[in-house]
Amino acid sequence: MTPRAVIIGPPGSGKSTVGPALAARLGVAFRDSDDDIVASAGKPITDIFAEEGEPAFRALEEEMVAKALAEHEGVLSLGGGAPITPGTRERLAGHTVIFLNVGMAAGVQRAGLSTARPLLAGVNPRATYKALLDARLPVYREVATFEIETDRLTADEVVEAAVIGLTEISKERA
Repeated sequence: MTPRAVIIGPPGSGKSTVGPALAARLGVAFRDSDDDIVASAGKPITDIFAEEGEPAFRALEEEMVAKALAEHEGVLSLGGGAPITPGTRERLAGHTVIFLNVGMAAGVQRAGLSTARPLLAGVNPRATYKALLDARLPVYREVATFEIETDRLTADEVVEAAVIGLTEISKERA
């Protein structure tokens, strides 16, 4: 069993919007690893970060991603930082991974610099977001099967680009 597509990208790239829409378009189920983490921990991600720290969160995230990759056949969306964990990167090998890329300006606008995003909370969230993009971009590209630039696209256009990419990948693998 393997997901039809795994969606990755930074905060504000559109994972939570595009994932369910892509799943609906493909006629498959949608699953978000962040929802799995919240259900498993019994508390919001912000509370996990605050009470247990990022290392504990990343360990739980890695466990939930491994479980979802093994169980889910539809579209799976991962939290923005999931691919930074070496174990998760290894598990993504062989899966069809769609990287939703977003530039800093669009990402900041879409993410809203919300305190619900623990890594963006702080004194200078714009600088934090830029540092996050700079650090994660190579990792996202390392694990991605293909990339979609989302800055100037609507959610429907991103879904269409994903469907086209998935079709091309299916032809190549046939």
